[in-house]
Amino acid sequence: MAAIYSLYIINKSGGLIFYKDYGLQGRMDTNDSLRLASLWHSMHAISQQLSPIQGCSGIELLEADTFDLHCFQSLTGTKFFVVSEPGTQNMENLLKHIYELYTDYVLKNPFYEMEMPIRCELFDINLAQAVQKERVSYLGGR
Repeated sequence: MAAIYSLYIINKSGGLIFYKDYGLQGRMDTNDSLRLASLWHSMHAISQQLSPIQGCSGIELLEADTFDLHCFQSLTGTKFFVVSEPGTQNMENLLKHIYELYTDYVLKNPFYEMEMPIRCELFDINLAQAVQKERVSYLGGR
């Protein structure tokens, strides 16, 4: 079974700009993925305000019985989050690598409009390779 179930990229306003499902189960419909992205954006923002630690950047890991949700927020406020199997390691490194791919293939694309849905073939290809590499290393480490 794959370690990564899905990937979401949310713009600084809370809008879902990218969603990719990697799970073996059926794909979540568009409305559910939009609701989940909006919910996560809100939870992340609330956690920053409620944290007793000054300068908290929000939730980085949410652990549940059936999944883990790992989050990386860029300096611009764009959030990248991966839903994975419980206990999956090295998701922080994967999220940072996905951010690098995003900056290299999306933000440097002259046809991409900021805060809009991502439609970039080079990003898709390199993202698929990164996730596949992570799956191989995960399965090799089991």
